Amino acid sequence: MGDLTQKGALEDENYGSSSNRRAETMLRLLPMALCIVALVIMLKDSQTNDFGSLSYSDLGTFRYQVHANGICAAYSLVSAIVAALPRPTTMPRAWIFFLLDQILTYIIMAAGAASTEVVYLAYKGDTAVTWSETCGSFGGFCKKATASVAITFIVSLCYVGISLLSSYRLFSKYDAPVGHYNNKGGIEIANY
Repeated sequence: MGDLTQKGALEDENYGSSSNRRAETMLRLLPMALCIVALVIMLKDSQTNDFGSLSYSDLGTFRYQVHANGICAAYSLVSAIVAALPRPTTMPRAWIFFLLDQILTYIIMAAGAASTEVVYLAYKGDTAVTWSETCGSFGGFCKKATASVAITFIVSLCYVGISLLSSYRLFSKYDAPVGHYNNKGGIEIANY
């Protein structure tokens, strides 16, 4: 019985408990679903009226947001599958998760911030550069764009949480390189 308990403890230490894996998998799947919703809303965002037509594809910022949401949805799916697999966490795997989580967090935050600026200009305009507000004429377009941007910011918050989780997992499990002070200049040199 003692061997089984010890074996179970080693499996939990090496692979992570199944409840932790399940929670991380769900945390990684949540932004995927939200990204798909934001992506679909933006892809269907177009309006035609007496003043002309307006579509998300007319604005480069919204095209960037669609691409960022697509990339983040794909990464969320792949990372959730990898996180769900009961394999030991190695230092290279932890570093890859950490770096990719950081990169995707910044990509989706940039998409949300840039799209927010365009939505703001669509509602308020900017008379200094003769950019008139368009939401008076294309209200349906603006409402869908606003909903997509809001969901993108929720995705950003999810990715911030995922980034914190992956950084905690990396930096709490693996020690930093140890420095030596036996040089004359007093400069710390790390050994790898």
